[in-house]
Amino acid sequence: MSNHKAFIFDLDGVIVDTAKFHFLAWRKLANDLGFDFTEEQNEQLKGVSRVESLKRILKWGNMELAEDEFERQMAMKNENYLSYVDKMDANEILPGVRKVLDYLTENNVPFALGSASKNARPILKKIDLYDKFDAIVDGTDVKKAKPDPEVFLIAADKLKTDPQDCVVFEDSVAGVQAANIGKMTSVGIGDKGVLNEADHVFQDFIEIKIEFIENLLRK
Repeated sequence: MSNHKAFIFDLDGVIVDTAKFHFLAWRKLANDLGFDFTEEQNEQLKGVSRVESLKRILKWGNMELAEDEFERQMAMKNENYLSYVDKMDANEILPGVRKVLDYLTENNVPFALGSASKNARPILKKIDLYDKFDAIVDGTDVKKAKPDPEVFLIAADKLKTDPQDCVVFEDSVAGVQAANIGKMTSVGIGDKGVLNEADHVFQDFIEIKIEFIENLLRK
């Protein structure tokens, strides 16, 4: 392992906002089953697996499904979600993200994707960032969900960097906790009140100045 710095980015809510697509797909599922699903409830599903998400939604709707119907609904939700993803392009990259990625590329700082999403690779291809990343770790590569640091530890290993030399960008509490448990520097993207366990918090990438990235590289 070398002592250089490396950066790891979550996907949803950090590089792109696919949460809105998840919300639309989950809401359709709930409505089809005869109850409503709110944006507040959707916030509680951030960083939560598809199976666990559906369990929570059914609980909120006071519903139970047989196992085969549960599987069918989950598959239908994913198809709906992917129909939105299919229309994505580079315009979906969140403001300020490209500036940071370009800086890292120009300065030969390795960076990886560390996402629970099983759709991470197709999304990166859609937004034309797939070839920018030195490593990609997604839901197909991991067995344990955040806050377990597995996804980030695999990414650190692929980047040949010690975990304590990695900087993680995350928008969920579970993701920040995973970075902290993995002994990495955690940068929260979102609400300071919610992500108060992070080492640093910014509302979005527009708030992040290149000087901040330079300081991280010097540490």
